[in-house]
Amino acid sequence: MKFRKAFSLGNFILEFVQSIVLALSVFVLLYLFVAQPNQVKGSSMVPNFTDGEYLLTDKLSYQFSQPMRGDVVVFKAPATEACAEDECEYIKRIIGLPGDRVMVENNKVYLNGQLLEQNFLPDDYVTLPGEFCQEGLEVSVPEGQFLVFGDNRSHSRDSREFGPINKELILGKAFFKYWPISAMGLIPTIRL
Repeated sequence: MKFRKAFSLGNFILEFVQSIVLALSVFVLLYLFVAQPNQVKGSSMVPNFTDGEYLLTDKLSYQFSQPMRGDVVVFKAPATEACAEDECEYIKRIIGLPGDRVMVENNKVYLNGQLLEQNFLPDDYVTLPGEFCQEGLEVSVPEGQFLVFGDNRSHSRDSREFGPINKELILGKAFFKYWPISAMGLIPTIRL
């Protein structure tokens, strides 16, 4: 009888450890190859994303398709004084695709010669020029690169300053907001 209890306890512990190892393995595989959590830091994506929110980023889809204008992406930020190379990740919206012409003029964005409709932003939001996207100067997006802007253009360090980003820097597309619970849900697809 004691042997049977010891054997049952041993089986229980073994099964428990196997379950934990399996769960951790699945988590690590999902994290490395499929999706990863990201935290919104700062106000650069207000009003659509606020400081402290958590998003899930799809790391897989851009292996099979190209990013689209309007996608919210997570990418490795260019090195700055505040951010050493490969240390910071930014969350921004794709505005310009390879081959697009983008211009910031009179606080508005023009895409391929047309005023860019941005219904996802409040009317009083303005787009200021930057070091790369200077006032009234049309810039072309090179092949394999993308222009990314924060939704809160007055408080965002983005492609207007540092220029286009390479596709290789894009970690994935933000697709689900999971914290806080009151804001939980799929991130709507916006096409510009």
